[in-house]
Amino acid sequence: MNKHFVAINYIQCNADYQERFEQLFATRAGAIDTMPGFVNMHVLRPAKQEDAYLIVSYWENEQSFKDWTRSEAFMAGHKRGFEDIAKAKAEGKPAPMSSDFKIYQIISE
Repeated sequence: MNKHFVAINYIQCNADYQERFEQLFATRAGAIDTMPGFVNMHVLRPAKQEDAYLIVSYWENEQSFKDWTRSEAFMAGHKRGFEDIAKAKAEGKPAPMSSDFKIYQIISE
């Protein structure tokens, strides 16, 4: 299966949230794994604590990725992280992490 589309989520975590963030991925629901068009995913830890984690997902096409981000499975798969953000907000604290998706087309392998 060719990998034609890549989405990279750049996740900035507060230093005191990094262990929790990694634990969330270690115990993830795996909801993305059964999505139509999903090919593979890598979760990359930064070498420097102040850099972003990278969540690199490979898809057959952009529409498959968009369908994932709009799905109930997406919400379920991210529920615990969303709850952590909501809890911090309710306590008047800054969010423990932030996310920035960027999308790419593969032009060479």
